[in-house]
Amino acid sequence: MTARIGVVTFPGSLDDRDTQRAIRIAGAEPVALWHKDKDLKQVDAVVLCGGFSYGDYLRAGAIARFSPVMEPLIEQAKSGLPVLGICNGFQILTEAHLLPGTMLRNNHLHFICRDQKLRVENDRTAWTSDYSAGQEIHIPLKNIDGQYVADERTLDALEAEGRVAFRYLDVNPNGSQRDIAGVTNETGNVVGLMPHPEHAVESLIGTGRTDGLPFFTSILKKLVNA
Repeated sequence: MTARIGVVTFPGSLDDRDTQRAIRIAGAEPVALWHKDKDLKQVDAVVLCGGFSYGDYLRAGAIARFSPVMEPLIEQAKSGLPVLGICNGFQILTEAHLLPGTMLRNNHLHFICRDQKLRVENDRTAWTSDYSAGQEIHIPLKNIDGQYVADERTLDALEAEGRVAFRYLDVNPNGSQRDIAGVTNETGNVVGLMPHPEHAVESLIGTGRTDGLPFFTSILKKLVNA
């Protein structure tokens, strides 16, 4: 049976179609989920894609966190449902307290769009098992509210528990503390990151590399072998 991975569309989402395509290329079936859906259509995993949900009014991800679709998502994520938050999706996951920390405006106060070098720090999550710890990859990055912050106690715990999933290399593009580009929850089923792996799954687009594809093949293998 083909794995079914839901992709949530909020008002203002930009990358839902790209994410669906990445899922399809990896060999799974993308399932469109609308922000007003009150069930997840029995999907095996969920991706919260990038964009500017609800125009990022109030604060990035703060309104989307209260969308009807988030109620079953939060409940099921706490029970082990794999969830990936990309850019705005990462912001939503922090607002929903599924991931620690929060996102602030970039320290230089400008929107940034670039190919970003990352180091994979954790290859034991549901979304990163097709990488190797220490592997260096290039993933497109585009955000204005991408500065990851948390108190020192939280940051120390993330480091000690191996929950920093990705770290920026060569340049810190937004002032994120300790160069953190992505984190995971305690059990590894929920992962969030600012760069956009869905834009790096085909050699003809994005970085011209396929460094983002392992996100989607990782979860596919996790579901098939579950």
